[in-house]
Parts: sequence; C-alpha cells; structure tokens
Amino acid sequence: MISFPPRLQQGTPNGQSQPVSSRPVSPLPSPSITLHDQSSSASSSTYFLNASHDSTTNLPRYPRPAFLCGSSTTSLTSEIDDFEGSTACPTPNPESVLGDTPYKINLGAVSKSVWSFKTHFDPDTYTIETLNKHDDADLLKPWKRKLYRLSPLFTFFTVAAYFLYYGYRIHCTINAQRAYHKTYIMAWGFIAAEGCVACPALLHQLYQMLSFRGRSRPKLRLVGEKVPTVDVFITCCKEDVDIVLDTTRAACAIDYPQDRFRVVVLDDGKDAELEKAIKNLSQEYPNLYYHARTKIKGVPHHFKAGNLTGGTDFVTKLPGGEGEFIAALDADMIPEPDWLRAIIAHMINDSEMALVCPPQLFYNIPENDPLVQSLDTFVHVMEPTKDANGVAWCTGSGYAIRQKALNSIGGWPVGSLAEDTFTSLLLLGAGWKTAFCHEALQYGTVPDTLTGHLKQRTRWTLGTLQTTLKLKFCLYGDLSRRMSFFARLSSFVFAIDAFFKIFLLIALLTIPIVLVSGGQLVAYTTNNQLRWQIRLCFASLVLTRLNEWITYLPSGYRLAQRDSGAQLWMAPYHAMTIVRSFILPTWLGGKAMGFSSSGSVKSELNERDPRTRAPLYRRLKVILWDCDVYLHLLYVLFILAAVIYSTVIGVKRSSSVHEVYVYLLTHAFWPPMLWLLSITACFEPIRYAIWPPNMPDREELLERDPKTGIARPKEHWKKQRYSKKTFWHELQYSGVTIFTSVIFFGAFFL
Repeated sequence: MISFPPRLQQGTPNGQSQPVSSRPVSPLPSPSITLHDQSSSASSSTYFLNASHDSTTNLPRYPRPAFLCGSSTTSLTSEIDDFEGSTACPTPNPESVLGDTPYKINLGAVSKSVWSFKTHFDPDTYTIETLNKHDDADLLKPWKRKLYRLSPLFTFFTVAAYFLYYGYRIHCTINAQRAYHKTYIMAWGFIAAEGCVACPALLHQLYQMLSFRGRSRPKLRLVGEKVPTVDVFITCCKEDVDIVLDTTRAACAIDYPQDRFRVVVLDDGKDAELEKAIKNLSQEYPNLYYHARTKIKGVPHHFKAGNLTGGTDFVTKLPGGEGEFIAALDADMIPEPDWLRAIIAHMINDSEMALVCPPQLFYNIPENDPLVQSLDTFVHVMEPTKDANGVAWCTGSGYAIRQKALNSIGGWPVGSLAEDTFTSLLLLGAGWKTAFCHEALQYGTVPDTLTGHLKQRTRWTLGTLQTTLKLKFCLYGDLSRRMSFFARLSSFVFAIDAFFKIFLLIALLTIPIVLVSGGQLVAYTTNNQLRWQIRLCFASLVLTRLNEWITYLPSGYRLAQRDSGAQLWMAPYHAMTIVRSFILPTWLGGKAMGFSSSGSVKSELNERDPRTRAPLYRRLKVILWDCDVYLHLLYVLFILAAVIYSTVIGVKRSSSVHEVYVYLLTHAFWPPMLWLLSITACFEPIRYAIWPPNMPDREELLERDPKTGIARPKEHWKKQRYSKKTFWHELQYSGVTIFTSVIFFGAFFL
C-alpha cells in the first residue's frame, strides 16, 4: 500500500507559503527515496527522484518525479499534471505503484516544489547589493588600475611609431630601387615577414585603443531567498568520473535557494559509471538530474551544441518547466559558492542583458606554464576590452543566458565547434546585450598533455572561423543586422587574426630563407636613411616594450611575453588546421575537424607525473613525430645554419670593420632579430618533450571537505607560479632591447 501524509496547501501567488495543517504529521521513516525508470523506451535519459526533509514541516520534500517525464505512464502522471493547472493538491491514487514495489510518496511536498520552481517574481522585487564599483577589485590593485587607464594612449603612440618605422622602411626600399635600378627581392621579403609577424599584435592593439572610454562594471550580488529560477547544465563527454563529480557537488552546494535551481548533468558519453554516481549523489541533492541524449548513427548530433539542445529540451519536462535562466559549466569547472548570485545579478539589473560570462581560471597549471595554457592574457586583457566596447563573448563555461533571449535566436546554434562564440554573436545580432563579469568565480583544469592542448587550441581557431564565415564576417546579413559597429569590428578582427596564422607561418619560413640568400635585407640610398631607419626602429621597440608592460598589467607582463612566443610555435598547427578544413579538397587530404573534449584526451605518456611518465625515448617519439614537433626542430636547425652562413659570408665579403658592421646590421642582426625570437619560441615544445613539468596528483591540488566530499582548489594552486627558469625569456627581450639601444647610439657615428 501507498501511504500519503496530509497534503500541504499551495502557496499564495506572491510566493509566500500559507501555513500547513495543524494536524500532527509523522515524517516518513526514510530521508530519501529513489525511483527508477525501468522502461525500455527510446529515450536514453535516466531520471532520479529523491526526498529531503522540509525544515518547516518536518516532511520530506521532493521534486516532481522525473521518471514521469519519460515514456512510462502511471496514474501519478495525471495527478501531478492536474496539479500544475489547479489551486489545490490532487488526491492521489493509493494503489499507484511503479513495477512491483510500493512507494511512499509525499505528493503534497512534491507539489510544493513544483509550485516553487514555476513561480516567477517581478524583477523589481529582487535585492541586489553593490560590493564594489569595480568587479575586478580583487584582481587589479588600485595603482595598476590607474596606470592601466593609460593603455589606449600608449597603444596609440606604439602603433603610430610602428607605422612610421614600417612606412619609412618601404619608402627607403623604393628609393633604393630607383637609385640603383634593381629590385630588392629579399628586402621586400623581409618587410613582408616583419609585417606578418606584427599584424596580429597590431590588430589587437588597434582594437585596444577603442576602449579609451574605460570599463566600468560593478561587483554585484543577488541576496535573499527571492531569486530567479536557473537550470545549471554540466556538459561532459568521457571525462573522468571523479572530475565530473567534483564539479557536480560544488554546483549543487552553491549559495542559492535549492528550490530555485536545478543541476542537470548532460552526459554526451553515456557513461554507465557516471550515471550510477549521479544517481547516488542525487539522494543527497534532490535538485540533481542526469540526462544522456539518444544519438542516431548517421544523423548529425552537433557535438556540444547538440548536448545543450538536448538539455534545454529535457528541462521543459521537469517540474515547473524550464527555468528563467540557463547556466552552463564545463565538466571540470568547479564553481565558487557565490557564482550564480554574482552573474545573475547582472542579468536582473538589465532586462536586455542576454548573457553574462566570467573568466575561465585554472588550478592545475604547472610551474612556469611551459605551453602557456593559462588564458590570463585573453580573459584579463582582451575580454575586458571587448566588454568595455559592449561586445563581450561567451568563453564557454560559467556563463548564464536568459532563456527568453536563447529562444529569440532559435536555440543553441549548430554548425560551429565554437558554439559559445556563435551564441554570443547571434545574441548581439538580435539586439541583445552581453557582459563579462571579471571575477574569479570558477576554476577548472587545462589539458595535461601536449596532444590535448593542441586539439583544444586548434579547435578554438577552427570554431572561430566557422562562426565568422556563417555570419559573413558580421559585415552584412540578417543574423548581424542589429550589431553595433564594435561588435562587427570585434568579430572581423578575431577572424582575420585566425586567418593570419597562415601568413605568420609563411613569415617564419621567410626569415631563414632571406638570410641564406645573402641578399640585402635593409635597403637604403644614403647613410642618413640607414640612420633614420635605426632610430625609428629603436623608438618603435622601446614604446612597444613600455606599452606591453602597461597593457598586460591585469595578466602579468611575463606571461604576455611568453604568450607571444606561444603564438609563433603554434602557428604551424593553426595553419595546417585551416588549410585542411577550408582549402584542401578531400582527395588532397582535406577533412573536417571533429570535436573531442580536452578532458577526454587520455595521456599516453603521463608526461607530467614524475612517478609514471614514459621514458625519454618514448616521449621524443610521440611528441616529436606523432605531434609533428620535428618540424620545429628542423626549423630551429635551419635558422641557426642560415644565421651562421650569413655571418660568415658577411665577414668574407667585407674589407673593413665598418663594412662588417654595416653588413651584419643590415642582414642577420637587424633589430629586433626576429630569428632569435623565433628560435626561442619554436624550441619550447622540444624542451617540453625533454624536460616536462612536474605536477602532483589532482587530489593534492584540492581541499576536500571530509563530510560532504565537496572539493575546491587550494589557494596556492589558483595562482601562477614561476621559477628562475623563466628569467631567460625576460633576459632575451631585455637583451634585444639593450642591443637595439646600442645600435641606436652607434648610428650617430655611422
């Protein structure tokens, strides 16, 4: 038999619950009950129903039985559906059972939970506190903030100095050709190489100047129990179960009323072990659900976008229907307790705000960050710049999106590996607003393999280009009709930057070729023209160094310098991805790149574990050959040979010290010696193969509550850590700057 306690009265329309009956009620003997859907329907979803005691009534409190949302039909289905359109709790059928096992169900408590999630409050009734006038007050010290405001000004002077120098180089080359009646092919090649290397940085610097108005976004918190309803999606696909569980526990335990948010684990890998683990965890958290969509072979399932679409459809069948907002977390991103209260506050403040996203921060980055896996330069410099221009992009995890806004663009867009960027641009094109919440609200993991890192970064590049092409570079079309000038410019700049990976690779190859050729790299007619080229080069370099220090105050100058080097050694991978995906036909090796979550890429080498990592010969085989790092090795050897050859030829051809000086200066040693910067950059993956970083086990990076099992990163691992080894990078840049300074003063005696 099924026993039912006295039913509860429905709450009043203003959200306040009326008193329950004064009749004494005995609570159910068990604090939690789980119901399983044992049907063999086509749906691959498994839903769990659990009870937790209501503190006000001492009765178990249930969400709506999720198994009723599947294909199974019981008499309870109509009972609860009837409730959703009524003002009183229905009288349940005492004989209603699932299978052969009777269950005790507090339908009144179920109804109360359903009613709570269905209630939408007037936004004017929410309470929002302003904690600080700057949301990044904890990330940027006051003196840095004041100095950083000068960044657009210094960027302007830097860009102006570079264009003056570059234009004068072209002017001198044209004059030399006219004077000596010959074409300086190598000089033009060198100019082109310099331009290609500098172009990505110049694009971002020009965009940076547009943020001269500054960024002003306060640090807000939504307080109280009266809050909007939120569906929290945790997207996963074959990641380690313990990683997903850590994220799930933290998401379930955030500081947000439990009856106003639900956590749904969207498992695109359909992992039976994960499903069982979520079932067990749902006994503790009644607002936790598991969903794995059905994938039909031969039918496009659209990767992460399809997973999100499946989740969005799934929550419409849960008690109370869909939430007012959707918040999404990657499988490895552990949210801070005040995560939702921080980002939802910005949504409430502006009814036109469609999406708010915090930065992606990480806790497993090794010391010195050899592969430059930190996104600090992007999330602390570029994202705030875009936000200052009103065109913040979603960074893929930790964001919240307004359900109404998502529906207005037709749901999650498909056809791009960067569904987050695609969604952001479609929202902007439809006239909605987006924002970047510059707070540390989530911490995740970077791929702990070189293979995973390469797949992740090339996927981002490909996804950006796919999105931009679908939106026609945001220059015209219905999908971008309501975009602002800054939104169109932002999309165009980042798309061009992605395409320039090909030209950057060509430039890297041009540098040693022009050195081996023996041709003159710097053309001039008179010594005075050579002096002015040196002076303008010096001015451009010094201003660039100063501007880098100011511009990268939020992320750190040292990281920014190494990030530019990472762009160089990653160029071949980006270029090959673009060529194979967009240019080459299939019969010549062209192929579409598929999605593979970084967390699901398993290590063959355990390269960061000093106890179990593969021996050196195996690491060299996998990294040098399988990951194509042998190309970097050949390139480094090619440059060294070209520099040595060029130097020897110069010494042999010159009859005086002055001629040797001029020859070397106008060939291999023209500042800022791009070949030296290229060698250092391209040697990085080789050094990684030989001397990989050491990282402790993930569990050692976390502080875990022994009672709840909730784990959060330790403060030590949330921060960047550098050793004396990274001083080489700064020594190199400082050496180039000093060398240029010496050449500058020497030019007065030329």
